[in-house]
Amino acid sequence: MKAVTWAGRNSVEVREVPDPSILNRRDAIVRVTSTAICGSDLHLVDGYVPTMQDGDILGHEFMGEVVEVGPGVDAAELRVGDRVVVPFPIACGGCGACAAELYSCCENSNPNAGIAEKMFGHPVAGIFGYSHLTGGYAGGQAEYVRVPFADVGPLKIESDLTDEQVLFLSDILPTGYMGAEMCDIQPSDVVAVWGAGPVGQFAADSARVLGAAQVVVIDKEPYRLRMAEEAGHTTINFDEVDVRSRLLELTGGRGPEKCIDAVGLEATHGSPHIAAYDRVKQAVRSETERPHALRQAILSCRSGGVVSVIGVYGGMLDKFPAGAWMNRSLTLRTGQTHAHRYLRPLLERVERGEFDPTRIITHRMPLTEAPRGYELFKQKQDNCEKVVLTP
Repeated sequence: MKAVTWAGRNSVEVREVPDPSILNRRDAIVRVTSTAICGSDLHLVDGYVPTMQDGDILGHEFMGEVVEVGPGVDAAELRVGDRVVVPFPIACGGCGACAAELYSCCENSNPNAGIAEKMFGHPVAGIFGYSHLTGGYAGGQAEYVRVPFADVGPLKIESDLTDEQVLFLSDILPTGYMGAEMCDIQPSDVVAVWGAGPVGQFAADSARVLGAAQVVVIDKEPYRLRMAEEAGHTTINFDEVDVRSRLLELTGGRGPEKCIDAVGLEATHGSPHIAAYDRVKQAVRSETERPHALRQAILSCRSGGVVSVIGVYGGMLDKFPAGAWMNRSLTLRTGQTHAHRYLRPLLERVERGEFDPTRIITHRMPLTEAPRGYELFKQKQDNCEKVVLTP
């Protein structure tokens, strides 16, 4: 079969690879009908997530048709012919973390738990197509994919919704929604969202759905800001104004009650000297993050407010404003998305028309053109916001 593979830093190739097969009783094989390139995939391509190997199959946002199931999968749960969306974390459904609905912290799905423990202190769940740190599982940017614990993860789509309406239930819609949910939004709240990429767009939409009085989206790309404005959100271009000052203006000098970092470890903005500091430290691997968006969110948030972090961070960051966090009674909430928790509720919201996931799709192309899609997305060329690939 054809699959999109990691071929070294800043290199992606479509290769012929062996078809997947059932390895465990609770496996299923899914024929992929739609998959997508995620901003988190760029962290792999850019070389900031360790343990990638030449030939690793990329991709954790995918859906398709079940073509084979293992003997341990109950036909009442999943059967051949079912149309499914597959959440990006792999969860067993039976451990303590899964029982607490902390699916991205599953204790049984990462066969390389020892590597993750050295990196993070405790293991994390397996993730499709996201390095050997998270299990070395083949990803979904392929014609077929093996889905472990298939009786727990996949969501059956039994309506006539299109792939594009439900594909993002695999990751970025639950991620944006969880980011807003962690804010405990009240009707009077101003919510500021750093990053107008796909996750930031969905975090902003989710904040609106959850009742925020105003949502402010921060970015520098005109087409991304325009997309947010068309969805009804206020915007700030950080290349044109000082973000904190503008947020104070919008909130009577008090700052937004809730702030969401939807950027993560490759933040590109900030004062020139701080940006240079982070880039140099990251280049020599004495810092793994460029956390300017997180710093700015903490310093901008109203005292007693919530900073929700859904942008991906991988290791160690420098100059974290712990004094502001502690002395102003800020609450910091974060986590890899517990996607399983949100699949059914968000599907119902999509069916009711509360979300239009298709609004962020700007590019559609066959799987064989994935390297071009990665380049467009990474370089923000041709107003590229989200690439959907069809095998």
